[in-house]
Amino acid sequence: MLSKLLSDPRPRHAAFFSQPLKSLPEFRPPFGATLLLGAALFVLASPVKAEGPALTPPKFLGELSCSSSSCHGGAGEKRSQFITWSRRDFHTRSYATLTTARSARIAESLKISAPTQSARCTVCHAPFQTALPAQLAADVDFTKGVSCETCHGPAENWLRSHTRPDWTHQDRVHAGMRDLQDLYVRANNCVACHQNVEADLLRAGHPELIFELDGQSVTEPKHWHELAGWSGAQTWLVGQAAALREMSWQLTREKSPTESMTQRWAALLWLLQQTASSPAAPIDPTPDNLSFTQKWADQLARETAATPWTPESTRKYLTTLAGTAESFRAKSSSQPIQARRAERLALALDRLVTSLNDKQTANRLDPFLNKLFKDAQSLPDFNPNQFAAHLEEFAKCLPVSLAVK
Repeated sequence: MLSKLLSDPRPRHAAFFSQPLKSLPEFRPPFGATLLLGAALFVLASPVKAEGPALTPPKFLGELSCSSSSCHGGAGEKRSQFITWSRRDFHTRSYATLTTARSARIAESLKISAPTQSARCTVCHAPFQTALPAQLAADVDFTKGVSCETCHGPAENWLRSHTRPDWTHQDRVHAGMRDLQDLYVRANNCVACHQNVEADLLRAGHPELIFELDGQSVTEPKHWHELAGWSGAQTWLVGQAAALREMSWQLTREKSPTESMTQRWAALLWLLQQTASSPAAPIDPTPDNLSFTQKWADQLARETAATPWTPESTRKYLTTLAGTAESFRAKSSSQPIQARRAERLALALDRLVTSLNDKQTANRLDPFLNKLFKDAQSLPDFNPNQFAAHLEEFAKCLPVSLAVK
């Protein structure tokens, strides 16, 4: 199966996120959001404070401003971005999710009169609905869901100029286009709506979310090309660090977090401690540890995004994580936390193997990865000893050539 993943990574990875599990609900765009970075989607739409005359924030022009056939609504590799988004991208359905019976039940439980009008819901599902009216062009339609400017930033100041041949990428960024080539910026742009869900929303029936930047990016119908030197493994690590930062931030603010929230935080912290050169806080969600971990994880995300990635980096992380079987036999961690560790670890190994770009190795490891995914599929039934045994099988099948010299 993993050989297919190299050309079409959807089968196993998407199934892990999208199939209903016994304890992990189906993956969907979120109903709630991390308020800190969710609000960052519209950071350029907020009034700017200045000592001189007030600055007017740029307007959002709507997806139709990108859709002409001479721009991104035409044919050909460089002209079809709008077509790809409008016809294939699940982000176009984010608003429609708020009109379902499931959303109605969640809203009723939380005494929200209309999910399509509540900022708790629309901040991620229909971001333009929460923008200031003065910052929206007349034809912007928030029912289109998550569209071009949600990710790329308000287009008023760069739309007409961003295709000029004499403009560099930095010129576009300086004009207000979000720098999504920077993995740290990209992770921040996505994690706000793909990781945290408030505890009361979870209790009302909202599915919990797992943010994994590389895997979820490759399942996205792509309308972009990565730069030379891009690495899926590096993308994975930046995304996981950003996710841990957000989980730490949320736990400092939740008055009554669910057990699942603290278990998932502990599991992801454990995973990143295996890969990081410096230790984070103890795996105990005290206020001091959460605050420390939030800062540590942000630094890890920044440094990883800014550091050149090499094939040796991928091999190092793969062999390190493959060698953690004894951690699952340790009696010091509870079964639910071990299950959450396995959940994150299986996804990590999948992305690292794919990042090797070695079909022969992928085919060899494929059956063992499938076992690990199956072990982690049902959280209540998770068997740490069985997972440890299958992880050892996986490690033994790693080629000797992967050893870091």
